[in-house]
Amino acid sequence: MKSDRTRPFPLAAFAVAAFCVLAGNAFAHGSGAGGSRAGLDIPEIAHGEMAVISDYRSRIIELASRAVDTNEPFRRVLNYAEIQYSYCLWGRVPGSVTDEESPFNECTHAYLAAAKAVLFSMREMPREAVAAGELISAVDADMVRRGLALVTCQFSGQAFNTADVVKPRWSGIPFHAASMALLTAFASLLVFAVFGLCRLLRPTAQSSE
Repeated sequence: MKSDRTRPFPLAAFAVAAFCVLAGNAFAHGSGAGGSRAGLDIPEIAHGEMAVISDYRSRIIELASRAVDTNEPFRRVLNYAEIQYSYCLWGRVPGSVTDEESPFNECTHAYLAAAKAVLFSMREMPREAVAAGELISAVDADMVRRGLALVTCQFSGQAFNTADVVKPRWSGIPFHAASMALLTAFASLLVFAVFGLCRLLRPTAQSSE
């Protein structure tokens, strides 16, 4: 009986952790432009670039996180890229990169534009210049190979700013099948996790007798 009651715990831990991250981000960064410091401008990213930068994002962030000779603007843009990534549910929503109609497409533009800005900043750093240059060359080659250079969308000309967190269009989720399916599954998992925790933490007086 004990093993049956503890089985839901891994799912519960995952669901509750994810919920806490999202809630924490909402409280910590939800005000966006309300900060005491002016934000930094981030150049726009074309819709065609997004698919390629998305494929290289983890390598870009990994290289940036190891950078030693950094400055405050670089760190702020990198931090913005990671905040935006979590707001977009870590890029897990189907169609968030490729589907212009996705409620997560604009916020995906934001974190990928920031990742691109971080990559090009590292090209000017002595220790990271070579690795950054290799990544830029690989991105350019992929863009040409896949014919994505001229692909645009409604957000392609939109610049961003580190003071303004771009959130998903939550009101549009019910009208976007892929987003709705994923978040419905997540909500079901969360309900199951809460139910599992309640069973796990239920008083054991009867069983001890």
